[in-house]
Amino acid sequence: MKEIDNILRILGETKKAIEAGNYSEIKNLSNQTINVASLTQDPDNINVAVAVYSLDKIFEREHYRNYSDWKKLSKTIISSLECSIEDLEKNDLKEFRKDFENIRLCIKKISGKLKEYIQEVFRKAKINKASRIYEHGISMEQTAKLLDITMFELADYAGKTGISDVPESKTLDAKSRIKLAEEIFG
Repeated sequence: MKEIDNILRILGETKKAIEAGNYSEIKNLSNQTINVASLTQDPDNINVAVAVYSLDKIFEREHYRNYSDWKKLSKTIISSLECSIEDLEKNDLKEFRKDFENIRLCIKKISGKLKEYIQEVFRKAKINKASRIYEHGISMEQTAKLLDITMFELADYAGKTGISDVPESKTLDAKSRIKLAEEIFG
């Protein structure tokens, strides 16, 4: 894992924001992780970015609190964040990864609509974060593989959001590529 100190800070601040009900801060924290994830293409950083973004979306939806499994889910999330922080402080990456898996396992045990909603949040979070990584110049194929989504899902989302219009992700037209090749190869 890259940037453990940064991930520790992100997770600690995420936990505090959840406890304080400051959900807008959680999205900002997720955005902070995506830059490192894009540069390093480190799966742990990517998982943290997706998880933190998902937590923002889960906790900001007040109607989720009306479901019977909400308290169990929110307790598991906070407990898993606490454990993941402790495990990173001990440099125990194996246990750290298990803590994040606990959140997913808890979601699988939830019944009814809440389970469906939260699974959809995680799926959309993967696509959203994939688009941010793609925006940083990582190929669409590599990005899709990193986040275990299809290239179609990524292309569809990127096309709708205009990410392909960002200057960093634009490619040269054919004439410019030929001119550049001629300059390079003489």
